[in-house]
Amino acid sequence: MPKKYGVKEKDLVVSHVVNLVLTGKLRSGDRVDRNEIAQELGLSRVPIQEAVVQLEHDGILSTPYHRGAYVERFDESVVREHHELYGMLSGLASARAAVDGLPRILDQLTVMIAAMRGSRDARNFQETAWQFRRLINEEYAGPRLQAAIRASQTFIPRAFWLSYLHNHDQMLPFYETETAAIQRADPDGARTACIERSEAMAGIMLGELVRRGVFKPAGAAWPATSSSGAASVPFSLS
Repeated sequence: MPKKYGVKEKDLVVSHVVNLVLTGKLRSGDRVDRNEIAQELGLSRVPIQEAVVQLEHDGILSTPYHRGAYVERFDESVVREHHELYGMLSGLASARAAVDGLPRILDQLTVMIAAMRGSRDARNFQETAWQFRRLINEEYAGPRLQAAIRASQTFIPRAFWLSYLHNHDQMLPFYETETAAIQRADPDGARTACIERSEAMAGIMLGELVRRGVFKPAGAAWPATSSSGAASVPFSLS
């Protein structure tokens, strides 16, 4: 595999293993072959071991003593739990933004929301959405909270959301609701918007996993329309 400059080798391994799980090539209880990964990615065992440590910390793998690394339970409830944690943790930072109400932060959020409203391109919309989230997290989440947020995003693959065609219509209302709550100094409203957005994201991701054949159709239930006005619907990337 060609080296990706600017990306840690450990992170390449993490992404690779997560992709194997999300595509059903690795399933609950499967043993992770470190030698095979090393050969496939053209890496030494050092970054692979570092990735295994992170993936175990994030609840993706388990490493019984002297028995190797195995995929932890991966089902609908696990996907929902990752998104639920992401929503709650993001909501902590957003609630702090609502309490603080720094004018420079409010101004930047307003500019970003305007850009998101005007962007029908999935990639551009998502890039701005990440800037929105990064602004709040870097200002209001300490190192521990930021680390926890990153860990909760393991099953929220960036590549998927960059190509998800309904991003604008389904996700924009949540960001608008969150921004409005921050502007009116409503921490509970900001926190709720983050939680509901993550619930909707979980439903969408579960739908994709069903489409890929990783989960059975009966295992994916779409969340109801939220108070923010966005509903999850079945979709296809093709």
